Amino acid sequence: MLTSAPTAARVLTNNRKNGRRTVILRLLILFTLVPLVELWLFLQLAEWTSIQFTILLVVFTGVLGTVMTRSQGLRALQNLKQQIATRRGVTDAILDAVMILVAGILLVTPGVLTDAFGFSLLVPWCRRWYRALAAARIARRFQVDEMPRQGGGLGANSR
Repeated sequence: MLTSAPTAARVLTNNRKNGRRTVILRLLILFTLVPLVELWLFLQLAEWTSIQFTILLVVFTGVLGTVMTRSQGLRALQNLKQQIATRRGVTDAILDAVMILVAGILLVTPGVLTDAFGFSLLVPWCRRWYRALAAARIARRFQVDEMPRQGGGLGANSR
C-alpha cells in the first residue's frame, strides 16, 4: 500500500492544532500554576515575617504601583503625543504605554511575582530590554522575505 506525502492543507491543519494546544497549555499554566506559586509565596512570607506585614506589603505595593503607573502612564502619553507631533515612529511609545498598562494591572493584583514583574515594567531600561526581547521573538516568528516586484503599476519603472 502506497501512502502519499502529506498535503499542504493537512500540514497546515496539524500546525493549527499544535498551536492551539500550545496556547491552551500556556493559559493553563498562567491561570493555575502562577496563582498557586503566588499563594505559596504569600504563605512563606507570612511564616517568615507575620500576617500583618504580609497584608501591609500587599496594600503598600498596590498603592505604590497605582501611583507609579499613573506617573509613568502620563509620561508615556506625553511622549506618544510628542512623537506623533514630530512625525517620528510611535512603535516604542505605544509599546511603552501597553507595558505600563500591563504593569498597572499586575501591581493591583495581589502577588509577589506579579508585583516584581509589574515593577520591572515601570523601569524604562527594563522596558527597553523587554521590547528587544519581543522584537527578537517577532522577528524569529515572522520572517519576512523581500517580495518580488511585479511589472506595470504606477512605480518609477512604469512606462
